Amino acid sequence: MKQARQIFWNALLLTGASLLMRTVGVAFQVAISNRAGAEAMGLFSLMSGVYGFALTLATSGIHLGVTRVVTETVSRGEPERVRAVVRKAALYALCCGLLAALLLAAGARGIGVHWLKDARTVTSLRLFALTLPLISLSSVFGGYFVAMRRSYKNAAVQVLEQGAKIFFTMYLLALLSRGGVEAILCALVLGGAAAEVLSFLLEWLLLELDKRRHLPQASGGSGGEGRQLVRITLPMALTAYIRSGLVTLQHILIPQGLRSSGSSHAAALAAYGSIHSMALPIVLYPAALISSFSGLLVPTMAECRVQNSKRRIRYMISRVWSLSMFFSIGVAGILICFSGEFGNLLYPGTEAGHYIRVLAPLIPIMYIDTATDAILKGIGEQVYSMNVNIADALISVVMVWLLIPRSGIAGYLVTIYFSECFNTVLSVTRLLCVTETPTRLIRWVYKPLLCIVGATCGARLLLRLFPLPVGGAAALALHCAGTLLLYLLLLIVTRCVDREDFAWFGTLFRREKPAGPTAGDAP
Repeated sequence: MKQARQIFWNALLLTGASLLMRTVGVAFQVAISNRAGAEAMGLFSLMSGVYGFALTLATSGIHLGVTRVVTETVSRGEPERVRAVVRKAALYALCCGLLAALLLAAGARGIGVHWLKDARTVTSLRLFALTLPLISLSSVFGGYFVAMRRSYKNAAVQVLEQGAKIFFTMYLLALLSRGGVEAILCALVLGGAAAEVLSFLLEWLLLELDKRRHLPQASGGSGGEGRQLVRITLPMALTAYIRSGLVTLQHILIPQGLRSSGSSHAAALAAYGSIHSMALPIVLYPAALISSFSGLLVPTMAECRVQNSKRRIRYMISRVWSLSMFFSIGVAGILICFSGEFGNLLYPGTEAGHYIRVLAPLIPIMYIDTATDAILKGIGEQVYSMNVNIADALISVVMVWLLIPRSGIAGYLVTIYFSECFNTVLSVTRLLCVTETPTRLIRWVYKPLLCIVGATCGARLLLRLFPLPVGGAAALALHCAGTLLLYLLLLIVTRCVDREDFAWFGTLFRREKPAGPTAGDAP
C-alpha cells in the first residue's frame, strides 16, 4: 500500500499540473485558432504530422528505455550504475536528435512542396528541426525522473514550458500575423522552440542537482548499460519509425482525399483543422488524469515484473481499468450532452460542436487504450504494443485512401472509429492473456453507462425546471458539475463504487502503514 500511496500522490500532482497546462493549453488553442483561422491551423496540423515523424526519429524510444533500465537497476540494488545509464542514454539521444534535425532541415523543401502541396510550410519545417536535439535529450531526463519516482520535477518544468510557449507565441503572433499564413506558421513554431530551449536548460539543471543528491559518486558501470538500453529502445524505435511514417502518410492523404471528394484546398484544410485543432483538444482534455497515472505505471509494472509479483500486477490492472472506465464514461456522457454548448462557447461559428459530439463516444475506448499500453510497456510487452500500432496505422492509411475521396469527412470519422477500436481490442486481449486478469464488465461498463445516461437526463430535466440565472462559461461549468455529482451518486447507489473502494481510497491518505496486508501488497 505504501507504493500505491506513492503512485497516487505523484499522479495527483502530475494530474493537477497536467490539468492546469491543458486548461491553459485549450484556452491558448482557442485563442490562436480564432486568430489564425481554420486554414492556418489545418496547415499547422499537417506540418505537425511531419514533425511527429521527425520527433519519433529523434527520441527513438529512449524515454521508455531509460525508465525501464533505471527502474530495474535500482530494484536490483545497483544505484551506482544509474549514472552510466543516463550518460549512455544521453549520447544515444543526442546522435538520434542531430540526425533527425539534419534530415528534416535538408528535406524541408521537398516535403513542403511535393508532399504537403504548400510551399508556405518550408520555412516552418526548417525551424521545427532546431528543437529536435533538445527534445531527445529532455526525453532522457524525463525518463530518469519517472523511474526515480520524482515526476513532480517533470511537472514543474512542463508548467513553466507551457507558460513560456504561450508568452512567446502570442508575442510573435502579434508581431508577425500581418504577414499572412506563412508568417503565422513561423510564429507558432518559433514560440514553441523558444519554450523548448528554456525547458531543456531547466530540466538539465534539475537532473544534475538530483544526481548529486541521490546517486553514489561512483560513475562506473558494468559495461552492459548500453546493451540494455539498445535491447529495449531499438525494437521500440524501429516499430515507432514505421508507425509514425504511416501516421504521417495518413495525415498527408486526408486533405488530398477531401479535395478529391470535391472540397477546395482551403475548405479541406479548414475541415481538417476543425477536427484536429478544435474538437480533439476538447475530447482529449480530461485525459490528463489517465495520462498521469499511465506514465507512472511503467516503472511500477517494471518493478513488479522484476519481483515476479503476478498477483500484484493483476490487482493493479483491475484498479486501473475500473477507475479508467468510471472516469472516461462520465466524461463521454458530459461531452455528448453539452457538445453544442462547448462548441458555441469555444469556437463560435464553426462545426467544432458537431465533431465533439461525434468523437465523444470514443473517449472510453481511447482512455482505456492509453492505460493498457502503459501497462504492456511496463511488463515487457512493448514490442507487441508497437506491432499493434503499426497494423493500426497501416489499416488507417488504406481506409483513408479508399474512403475519404468517396465519402469526404465522414470517411475520415469512420477511419478514426475503426482504428481506435481495433487497437484497443487487440491491446486489452493481449493483456488479459498475459496476466490472466479477471474482468467485471457489468460493474465496469454496463452500470456506469446506465448511470451517466441517468445523470445527463436528470441534469437536463432539473435545468429545465430550475434554470440557472447565469450564462456563458459559468452556466456550462455548473451544468457539467451538476451532471458529475448525479453520476457519482448513481455510481454509489448501483454499487459500482462500494465500501472496499472507499476503504482502499482512504488508505491513500493515511500516513501510518495499515495493520495487515492488502490485495495491493500481495506478492
